[in-house]
Amino acid sequence: MPHHLTAVYPGTFDPITLGHEDLVRRATLLFDRVIVAVAAGHHKKSLFTVQQRVDMARLALADVPGVEVAEFHGLLRDFVLTSGAKAMVRGLRAVTDFDYEFQLAGMNRTLMPNVETIFLAPSDKYQFISSTLVREIATLGGEVDAFVSLGVNQRLLDKVRAAKT
Repeated sequence: MPHHLTAVYPGTFDPITLGHEDLVRRATLLFDRVIVAVAAGHHKKSLFTVQQRVDMARLALADVPGVEVAEFHGLLRDFVLTSGAKAMVRGLRAVTDFDYEFQLAGMNRTLMPNVETIFLAPSDKYQFISSTLVREIATLGGEVDAFVSLGVNQRLLDKVRAAKT
C-alpha cells in the first residue's frame, strides 16, 4: 500500500499572497496532499471573512494538483490530527519570523509529537510580501497587483472600494 503524506499549511491568508502561493507550490513537491488551512482568525481583525479567504485561496490555487483549501476554527492541533497530516508547513521570510516560528514549532511538537514542522523560504522575489503590508497598501490606494494573483487583486480592490463608500 503506498504511503501518502499530507501536510497542513495554516494561516489567516488575509488575503492570500503570491508568497503564500509560492510556498504551497513548493510544498506540493514534498507532499502528496497539501491542505491550506484558513484560520477563522479569532485573535486577529480580518479584512475578509473566513469564507471570502477560503474562496480566494481556492481561486488562487485552482491550478495546483494535490491542494485542498479548508477553514478551521479552534485549535490547529485538532484540525491537523483530524486531517491525518504528518507535517505542518510554515513560511520563513526573514530572521524576524524565526523567533516566533521556532517557539510555535516547539509548542506544536508538544501538542502533536507525531507531526513535524517544515520550514520553507519563499522565492527571493516574494520574501518581503506580507498580507498585512498588502492590505495596508491597498487601503491607502496603492497598487498590489505585483503581490497577489489577479483574482485576489480584484477582490481586494472591490473590498477597499466598498469600505470607502
